[in-house]
Amino acid sequence: MSDAEGEDVMEETEAEEAEEPPTGGEEAEEAVGEEEGEEEQQEEQEPEEEEEKLPEVPLTEEMLPECLSLLCKTGDGLAHAYVKIDIKERELTNISLLKSFIHLRYVDVSKNKLKDISPLSALTHMLTLKADENLLTSARLEEMPFLQVASFNSNKITSTEGVNHPMLEHLSINNNEITKITGLDTQKLSRLHTLELRGNKLTTTDGIVLPNLKNLFLAANMIKHLEGMQHLTGVQTIHLRENQLSQLDGFREENKMLQYINMRGNNVTDVKEIKKLAVVPMLRALVLSENPAAEEDDYRVEVLIALRKLERLDKAEYTEDERNDAEEMAEARKLEEANAEEKEDNEDDFHESEPE
Repeated sequence: MSDAEGEDVMEETEAEEAEEPPTGGEEAEEAVGEEEGEEEQQEEQEPEEEEEKLPEVPLTEEMLPECLSLLCKTGDGLAHAYVKIDIKERELTNISLLKSFIHLRYVDVSKNKLKDISPLSALTHMLTLKADENLLTSARLEEMPFLQVASFNSNKITSTEGVNHPMLEHLSINNNEITKITGLDTQKLSRLHTLELRGNKLTTTDGIVLPNLKNLFLAANMIKHLEGMQHLTGVQTIHLRENQLSQLDGFREENKMLQYINMRGNNVTDVKEIKKLAVVPMLRALVLSENPAAEEDDYRVEVLIALRKLERLDKAEYTEDERNDAEEMAEARKLEEANAEEKEDNEDDFHESEPE
């Protein structure tokens, strides 16, 4: 799966209006002025309240003919039913009508104004779900026995609870408001190979106990600590770009399948931190550009000295010359260390042999 290099993290800004205090005068005039001010303030706020209250736009039977497609046999083979529905970009706030369409397998309700997708729990044959760009605060559904791909990107979701579907392989909850990873059931999510949680508010990787996971996307969060990494024994790719990592503690020998790590745009200042990645036996590609450490002298060679099996750094493969330089520098340092140890031993022997 390609690294979403061009992702932007949405930033919200609020404008504040200053209110002038009432001027002097008689008490009665002040009281009248306050009442008028309150009335004016209410008049100003009422349109805003009206905007927040969305008009009810339910899915209707009249909309269905142009939304339903892909006529297939039902599970018992005795009838036919439409198994695909595309109702995106219709300003919908209610999809209760879908409860009766139990044969649907491919569902796209993206780009609406949905706050509730619980009616979809009735669609027990569903294979794929796209619910991006709505107003959801939760991705929770009843356990879906056949759901394989689910996408809840760009909502207002605050939790990873309620996504434990036994056939789920790919889960995307990018650009939401999740602060902590909880509720991921190791047993029920045994088939999950790709988890996307870009653009949330995570500060740690703790909570991902998924040994069979292969691809983990955590870019554009606020991650400062790598925790629980020993549980990711099958992960091959980890994207951590644009977080707040300054130290690389956390990777473990148990990450025995990990081959690619992207930590572009973090806060690693010391190239010596790279040595901590030596515990990852299969690491072949690393991205550390836009970290302060990447500005150090001999940065590429220093990384290669620490990680001798590395093939690619910052998307550029190592050349034979760089490998030779790294080999020479490593040998020279080893010799210096040996000489320093020998000198220290000789000094210790000398002091021991001196008469008291």
